[in-house]
Amino acid sequence: MKNMPIDQTKKFIPLNIAVLTLSDSRTIETDISGQVLVDKLLTAGHNLSDRKIIKDDRDDLKSQIKKWINDDKVQVIICTGGTGLTGRDITPEVLHELYEKEIEGFGEIFRYISYKIIGTSALQSRATAGMTNGTYLFAVPGSPGACKDAWNHIFAEQLDTRFRPCNFAEMIPRLKET
Repeated sequence: MKNMPIDQTKKFIPLNIAVLTLSDSRTIETDISGQVLVDKLLTAGHNLSDRKIIKDDRDDLKSQIKKWINDDKVQVIICTGGTGLTGRDITPEVLHELYEKEIEGFGEIFRYISYKIIGTSALQSRATAGMTNGTYLFAVPGSPGACKDAWNHIFAEQLDTRFRPCNFAEMIPRLKET
């Protein structure tokens, strides 16, 4: 994988990121995946807007995401969990209902990165991303490894306004344009 440059002449602009874990069994103390994302975003210099753990419930997920979408302080939402193939895995379906625009390449790139690390098991991921009301919505699998891979190989660059040639972060002021 080719690493593109961070333009050190530009100022880092921290983003306000909310982290949502979908799990029927995890608590804040046992949510390693959510903690990986929190640690990574804080280490990078971003702000943690909020963090929640909710059960794999369609209405609860939709309600929480809508709350953050309507909060002008939240610029990015990263969901972990609920992206697999079981009956309880509903994150992609709910997010697709909320997207104004889908970022198709996110899931493709995530699975490509995963394939290089875990082989064909990457097929089981339904990672997805989109944008609604000027807020980015991302969903990655619930394993700590998947969260690390997503941050290290996608979010670290795309949520940094200094990453070249382009990034998601620098578009935030223009996402609500009509």
